[in-house]
Amino acid sequence: MTKSGREIMEILEAFDLTGCAHSAAQLAGTDRKTVARYVALRDAGADPLATERRSRSIDSFLAKVEELVDRSSGKIRADVVHRRLSAMGYGGAERTTRRAVAEAKAAWQAGHRRSYRPWIPEPGMWLQWDWGEGPRIGGRRTQLFCCWLAWSRFRVVLPSWDQGLGSLTACLDRALRIIGGAPAYLLTDNAKTVTIEHVAGIPIRHPDMVALGRHYGCTVQTCRPFDPESKGGTEATVKIAKADLVPAEANLRKEYASFGELEAGCEQFSERVNGRIHRESAAVPGQRLAAERAHLHPLPAEPYALALGEERLVSDDQTIRFGSVRYSTPAGHVGQRVWCRVHGSELVIVARAGTGLAEIARHLLSTPGNPRIADEHYPHHRGGNGPRQPRPRPRTAGEVAFLGLGEGAARWLIEAGAAGAQRVRSKMARAVELAAVVGAAQIDQALGLAAITGRFADDDLPAIVDHLAAVGQAGEAVTADEAHSAQPGTSSWAALGRGQVTS
Repeated sequence: MTKSGREIMEILEAFDLTGCAHSAAQLAGTDRKTVARYVALRDAGADPLATERRSRSIDSFLAKVEELVDRSSGKIRADVVHRRLSAMGYGGAERTTRRAVAEAKAAWQAGHRRSYRPWIPEPGMWLQWDWGEGPRIGGRRTQLFCCWLAWSRFRVVLPSWDQGLGSLTACLDRALRIIGGAPAYLLTDNAKTVTIEHVAGIPIRHPDMVALGRHYGCTVQTCRPFDPESKGGTEATVKIAKADLVPAEANLRKEYASFGELEAGCEQFSERVNGRIHRESAAVPGQRLAAERAHLHPLPAEPYALALGEERLVSDDQTIRFGSVRYSTPAGHVGQRVWCRVHGSELVIVARAGTGLAEIARHLLSTPGNPRIADEHYPHHRGGNGPRQPRPRPRTAGEVAFLGLGEGAARWLIEAGAAGAQRVRSKMARAVELAAVVGAAQIDQALGLAAITGRFADDDLPAIVDHLAAVGQAGEAVTADEAHSAQPGTSSWAALGRGQVTS
C-alpha cells in the first residue's frame, strides 16, 4: 500500500533521528522493510511517491496508437483506434484503449502546443475594443461597447442599440474623449464594419474606418483571425462587463426599465473597475491613466461625423425632415445640426452632446404624409388634435377680481361661455359683490355648482347661495334638461281600455 506524503516524511524523519531502520519502523508504526525502501529511494534521488507502472495488454500496440494519433493530429477517437487494434489481434478491453489514447493525445499536444511571447504594451500605443451582448430593455436587444488602454488597463463600457458603423463611430468618439486623448493604434477583430474582406490573408479595411483613423490621427489595426490572444484584455473586459451588467441569478441585478438606467449602470461599472488595483499591473488604472495621457495625442475639436448619416437642421417645432417625412426630436436641439441614418427599419437621430456624439431619438421609418411625432418629446403639450380646454387670462380689474374668487369662478366662466350665457360681465360683477358680503369661499363653491348644473340665469347664483346656507352642503347635482320634469306622468292612461274593470 502506497504511503501518503506525510507518512513518508515521518518515516524519513524517524530514520534520520535513530539511524536504524528497525528503530525507525517502531517510531513510525510501520515495517522496517518499508523504512529501508523509502530510505533507498531517497538516497537514489528517486520520487518516493512514484508508483511502478504495471504491464498492460496494450503495451505491445502503443507504437501503433501513437502513430494513429500523430497522423490524425491528435483528433482520432478512441473507439476508432480500438477497432483497428482489434483487427490486428488486440484482445483487451476498450477502456484500456481509451486510457492509452488519452495518454498519447496528451503527449502529442505537449509537443505541438503553440507558445506565445508575453505582450508588454507601451504607454500611448494601443486602444483595444470589442462588442458584447447586453441586457434586453423592453424586449429589445442592446450591445455593450467595451474598450481599454493596454498599458494603463483603463476600461470604458458604453451601451448601444446596435453594432452599426454609426454606433461604432459614436462610441469610439465618446470613449476617446473620456480617456482624454488618442493612442497610436486602434485594435479590434475583423468585423464587417472594420474589415470588408480578406484577400490572400490581407485584410481590406472599410474606407470609413480608414477615414475615421485619419481624423483622429490613429491607425486602425485588426487582430489575426482565430487568434484572440492578440486582444485578450478586451475579451476579459467584455466578460467582466457582461457578468456585472446583464441581469442574472449570479449578480441579482434587476431588469433595466430604460436605456438611461443601462447608461448609468455602465458608468458605475467603469468607475468601479478603474478605481481598484489591477491584478496584472498592481496599480489603479485611473491613476496610471494620468501618466499615460502624457503619451496620447490631442483629439480634434469636431468629432468624425461622416459615418453618422446625413445632416439635418432641427426646425422650431422640434422636427427634422428625412425622406419627405417629419420626425420629432427632444427639446433643446432647435436650430442645431443633427445626423440621421437608417438602421434596419428605424431612423436614428444623433446630435452633438457635451462628451461627444449621442443618440437622441429613434423612430420607425414612415411614408410621406405620416409624420412620426413622439409625445415624450413634447412634455408640456398635450397630444392629439381634439379641442383644447380654454384657459382664462384676466385683463381687466373686474376679470381679475372675479377669477380671484377661486377655481369655481374660472369653471363657471368657461361653462358659461360654452353655453352662450347672456350678460356674463354683469353676473361676474354681482358675484364679486356677493363675495364681499357672504365670503369668497361660499361664492366660489356656488359658482362651481352652477357650472356643473348649467345654471347661468340672473337669480341662480343667489338661490344656490341661500340653499348652501340652509343645508350646509350640496346634495346630488341635477342638471336642468328635458330628462327631468315636474309634470305628472301619463303612463296610467296608457292602459285605459286594455284591461277589465273590476268593481
